[in-house]
Amino acid sequence: MSIPGTISKCVILARGLGTRMRSGEASTPLDAEQSSVASSGLKAMIPVGRPFLDYVLSALADAGFRQACLVIGPEHNVVREHYTRAHPTRIEVSFALQAEPQGTANAVLSAQQFAGAEEFATINSDNYYPVEVLRALQELGQAGTVLFDADALVRESNIPPERVRDFACAVVDDDGFLADLLEKPDATAAKLAGPKLVSMNCWRFSPDIFAFCRDVPLSPRGEYELPLAVRLAIRRGFKFKAMTCRAGVLDLSRRSDIAAVAERLRNVKVRL
Repeated sequence: MSIPGTISKCVILARGLGTRMRSGEASTPLDAEQSSVASSGLKAMIPVGRPFLDYVLSALADAGFRQACLVIGPEHNVVREHYTRAHPTRIEVSFALQAEPQGTANAVLSAQQFAGAEEFATINSDNYYPVEVLRALQELGQAGTVLFDADALVRESNIPPERVRDFACAVVDDDGFLADLLEKPDATAAKLAGPKLVSMNCWRFSPDIFAFCRDVPLSPRGEYELPLAVRLAIRRGFKFKAMTCRAGVLDLSRRSDIAAVAERLRNVKVRL
């Protein structure tokens, strides 16, 4: 029996091409399995003790989530096979197909059948969010997001300052709701008052988001992007409650991240 205000479902965006992972340089030599998976671009399955996605799913289960939907491509049978063999008992794993890598808004739209009429979380497959952050999504009690203090991300994560500067920058109004989201922020973000808050794609959505994901135009990069769908929703009067935190998030988007992430997760127990 669920507690009022909590959510049980999470959509995990795992369809990206992993271009930077395929072509980047590792900070320390990779073993054969790490190198092979990195070359495939399937970041979520890179072994860092065990596949990175195992840690993500275990944290979700610790935070009270009971169902996860992995948005994957038709070529990602290795993901299906892994979780078929793993037989998770703490969290049910299902899949949604995104036929082409058309962006994160399109990926969320691929999971509409999974979400149904319920609220659901959405996170990246190449980020490890602390359990307390995932629980914060439950505490929002409504559609919204957990935002991250930029300085804390640099201090508590494996993310260098130059990468944090490229993350979407959030503006929160006086009532605690998201007022704007600046994707790939420029000099405009530097003029914002107060600590810089960035989005790490840590969302709680109602089914209303699907209409905005469907209506969002192509971005300059030629994709249907989730931050732009959220901006469209805000312009149309939809409210996203914002919670801020000073926690770190592990980022596994480049080969140079693998060793640091593996070290950070070395003593983390996984229970699926």
